[in-house]
Amino acid sequence: MGAGFGLLRLSPDAFWRMTPRELAAALSALLPAAPEAIDRAGLAALMARFPDGTRG
Repeated sequence: MGAGFGLLRLSPDAFWRMTPRELAAALSALLPAAPEAIDRAGLAALMARFPDGTRG
């Protein structure tokens, strides 16, 4: 609701008539794109850098 009223400056009527998909589309124009998912090599690098260690 905060994004609809604050960022998009929608009226209450316009906000409540929007579908979740319409709201997401309107917000996507204002928000940065999500980063790409990590690939296998990136995961392996993170696992090497930050190992879980052993339990004992």
